[in-house]
Amino acid sequence: MKKSNFILGLLITVSSTLFAQNTFTLSSNDLGGEATINEEFNSFGCTGENQSPQLSWKNAPEGTKSFAVTMYDPDAPTGSGWWHWVVFDIPVNANELVSGAGNTKLNLTPEGVIQSITDYGSNGYGGPCPPEDHGLHQYIITVYALKTDKLGLDANTNAAVVGYYLWNNTLAKASIVTYYKRSKK
Repeated sequence: MKKSNFILGLLITVSSTLFAQNTFTLSSNDLGGEATINEEFNSFGCTGENQSPQLSWKNAPEGTKSFAVTMYDPDAPTGSGWWHWVVFDIPVNANELVSGAGNTKLNLTPEGVIQSITDYGSNGYGGPCPPEDHGLHQYIITVYALKTDKLGLDANTNAAVVGYYLWNNTLAKASIVTYYKRSKK
C-alpha cells in the first residue's frame, strides 16, 4: 500500500512539474518580490510619476494571435472597481511591455497597440490613487493570450466593452496581484 502511494505521489509531482514548465506566466522586473506598486497617479490628489511597470510573459498557448494587458483595482469604492490600464492588439511576437509603456506620448509599445480609456477618463496607464486611509488595495495586472490578432476596437472603447471582447477571445491568462495604500500626509 505504501509503495503505490509513493508511485502515485511521484507521478503527480512529475506531471505537475512538467505542466508548470509550460504554464503561461506573467512577471515584472519593476515589481520584484515585494508585490507593491510605488508609482502612484499624478492627479486626484496623488503626486506620483505615474509610470507603468515593466511586464513580460512567456509560454503562450498554441493558437495565440495577440495579447492584451489590464490592470484593475477591485477594492476601489465605486461598486464596480477601477480600471487603471487597458492595452490590446499587442502582436503575437511581443512578450514584454517596457517600464513607462503606459505613457502613450512616449510610443514605447509595438506598432498597432491600442491603449484605451481607463476609469480616469484618459488613454494609457493610470497608477494607483486610492482614497487616503482606505486601506490596502490590490491591483490585478493580467496578460491575456487571445485567439484573434485584433479585437476590432479603438482607443475610445471603455474598459467594460474591452473586457467583454477579451472574455470572448481568451485562450489563457496570467496575473500578478500587487498592493498599494495611501495614508494621510
